[in-house]
Amino acid sequence: MKYLHTMVRVGDLDKSLDFYCNKLGLEELRRFDNEAGRFTLVFLAPPCQPDAQVELTHNWDPEVMGEGRNFGHLAYEVDDIYAACDKLLKGGVTINRPPRDGRMAFVRSPDNISIELLQKGGSLPPQEPWASMPNTGHW
Repeated sequence: MKYLHTMVRVGDLDKSLDFYCNKLGLEELRRFDNEAGRFTLVFLAPPCQPDAQVELTHNWDPEVMGEGRNFGHLAYEVDDIYAACDKLLKGGVTINRPPRDGRMAFVRSPDNISIELLQKGGSLPPQEPWASMPNTGHW
């Protein structure tokens, strides 16, 4: 058995691609538009990790999507949790659970998919403004 990908539904493909690619740093591997089925699939992965794919599924007809708490979250290891969160914050992304411990943070995609960021290796020393930043919303 081989892991292939995780699929998440997205409401606005452009906003989702901006989040996953421009802000989070994933790269688009391939795209499939199905006019008969009225949907688009976009496969993304971290740089140099084509086996760790996320499939964004965008149905062209509008649909209401809840937060899907039964899904859980996507998790990515980062070289510097503070730099990653700073980049996301400057990109307009809310840090739901700041990296107060220098190890873990949570953000949400435009479609409320929870994304966990984990510090590569051991925790970094606590650092402001993160150490005293409160949680915002939930993850």
